[in-house]
Amino acid sequence: MSPQAAHALADAAAPAVLWLDTPDRPAPRPSLADLPATQPRTEPVDLVVVGGGFTGLWAALRAVEREPGRSVLLLERDRIAEHATGRNGGFCEASLTHGEENGRTRWPEEHDVLHRLGLENLDAIEATVARYGIECGFRRSGQLTVATRPHEVAALDPAAPGFLDAAAVRGLVYSPGYLAGRLDADGCAMLDPARLAWGLAQAAESLGVRIAEHTGVTGMRRSGDLVEVATSYGVLAARQVVLATNAFTALLPAVARRVVPVYDHVLATEPLTAAQLDSIGWSQRFGIADAGNLFHYYRLTDDDRILWGGYDAVYHFRRGIDPAHEQRPATHRLLAEHFYATFPQLADVGFSHRWGGVIDTCSRFCAFFGTTGRVGYAAGFTGLGVGASRFAADVVLDLLDGTPTERTRLRMVTERPWPFPPEPLAWTGIQLTRWAAARADATGRRNLWLRTLDRLGMGFDS
Repeated sequence: MSPQAAHALADAAAPAVLWLDTPDRPAPRPSLADLPATQPRTEPVDLVVVGGGFTGLWAALRAVEREPGRSVLLLERDRIAEHATGRNGGFCEASLTHGEENGRTRWPEEHDVLHRLGLENLDAIEATVARYGIECGFRRSGQLTVATRPHEVAALDPAAPGFLDAAAVRGLVYSPGYLAGRLDADGCAMLDPARLAWGLAQAAESLGVRIAEHTGVTGMRRSGDLVEVATSYGVLAARQVVLATNAFTALLPAVARRVVPVYDHVLATEPLTAAQLDSIGWSQRFGIADAGNLFHYYRLTDDDRILWGGYDAVYHFRRGIDPAHEQRPATHRLLAEHFYATFPQLADVGFSHRWGGVIDTCSRFCAFFGTTGRVGYAAGFTGLGVGASRFAADVVLDLLDGTPTERTRLRMVTERPWPFPPEPLAWTGIQLTRWAAARADATGRRNLWLRTLDRLGMGFDS
């Protein structure tokens, strides 16, 4: 590590997460044991939602918006927005398929429909934020994809709308490494993800949803027309259940086989001065992402920090999930080095926060959906769940209702991704794929391993 990166990281708060490091964070909600009862404990709940991240919050809110008066109980093992929902970059994308290329490759005949549904979904998120007065810094500022290697310029398609040559992209944001870019002005919003989650929780509660934090779910089983949900405070009866647990999928083995947990790591700088902001010219405040397989994502926060994350997604043997994995000095050092290589004019800027979090990924790199009996689920978002989670919630509610809709007829919804193999094959395959993807980034050529995965429908997309 360079002395510059070491010095810059020295004052970074760890394990503080930027979005959660605020006195405005709501006080913890009561556990199920202390939650006031609004109906007899022996009466079944219409819908139990397991998980207090975006998917669970959207499922709870959409359930009562779609059917006012429905009894809905959301159970969160920790606190609302504690994990992936409160630790991401705050990119709320219209894409439901983890990018246009992934969607076109897998479901070419559905691309136009998926594109339209994605934009409608982002519009609906914006409308929800306005309707409930959720103060989460929602800004429909778009996203800039940048090429930093010659072969990535052609991949951005110079004939496509929004393409920018080197001079044009450096006129928007100055980095000496930018060779080209493409600006999607309408397909992405920037926001504070934790504040969005807190606002969704408050909106759901205003419509009658009950939320219990610090309440783990340890098992589920069918009992006649009901589902018995075993919790750390006893057993509940539910008419339906939505499982929205991201990487924590042990409750449904069929889902767990199709998901692996990976750790994403993030840095946030100190607030930039006006002169520092002028040196990069980033006035339009859109989000930025590299065009490579292993990519960085970065954006300006409302208080003029640069949030800088991604690139080095880390899988731990045997699907390891552990709070100790959230701080990985080697990855944070690598991110710092890449930051200064991208913006050498910010050499005097230090980092105030560094953190990590676990996300769920699957072999198709975007969410999949399903039901088993009266339990519905969505998983596998691969880090792009801020926007897609609302769509996923509606899909799962549609599936539980049993009435076909435009969403449930999609091949994207009816198909499932390939499961991952057992260890040590999973670890070996993931490491080989990451090595091959990094090589493809460096050379512009996909080797035999990646081409084989492409043919199997498992082509790598970080």
